[in-house]
Amino acid sequence: MERTLEACLRSVAAQDHEPLELIVVDNHSSDATPGIARRYADQLLLAGPERSTQRNVGVAAASGEYVLWVDSDMVLPPRTVSAAVRVALETGADAVSIPEISVGPGYWTACRALERSCYLDDPAMYYPRLLRRDVLQRLGGFDESMAGPEDVDLRLRLDAAGAVLAHCADVHILHDEGRLTLRAILAKRVYYGRSLPSFAGAHPGALAGQGRLTLAALARHRRRLAHHPVLTGGIALMRAGEAAAYGVGYWTGRAGARSA
Repeated sequence: MERTLEACLRSVAAQDHEPLELIVVDNHSSDATPGIARRYADQLLLAGPERSTQRNVGVAAASGEYVLWVDSDMVLPPRTVSAAVRVALETGADAVSIPEISVGPGYWTACRALERSCYLDDPAMYYPRLLRRDVLQRLGGFDESMAGPEDVDLRLRLDAAGAVLAHCADVHILHDEGRLTLRAILAKRVYYGRSLPSFAGAHPGALAGQGRLTLAALARHRRRLAHHPVLTGGIALMRAGEAAAYGVGYWTGRAGARSA
């Protein structure tokens, strides 16, 4: 968090939308994170351990009509908030998604960036980033039993509630992945996989549906992928490893739930 936080908060503070309230929710960091946050934030709150809990704490402390959440490794162009709010007002949307582009050095980061570029034209894979605060609170906020699939879960709950969703294509959030390693990627998927039993219980059939959406997006962009065979080979290896890692996490999560 410390590595990317200042660039993230500086980009939020530089937004051209007014008024703007910047709330940082930190999970009791022992590095320079609190000091960096205090330089930019209107409020610095402590909560955790998972980001769903942190987001809910931040939303509860907010006072605006809309909330927009970002992770500490994201950088927002100056028009991000104003562009998303404009889309919400023009369309009457309760929630607005904003596309993300992965950036960072190294082979595996390049693989991730190419993979994610294949999802940018698929509305079924857009997940809300800006929401009306009252709508989010009526839904009960983020599901705190999930760490990983909480954004998909929120999208599905919004759909079920009949909320109006829109997409802001005018700006792209930069997701600073750093120098990814395959080991780190798979470890994170094991961690996320522990929440999948909760997700599957809340949304029967949605796990398979997400897999189909991913495969369909990659197939739709097979020509683009064919122009980058070295990276595409890495994507194939990465996705296969991620599927196995999710499986390990899933069964770990199930075993933990049975023993609880």
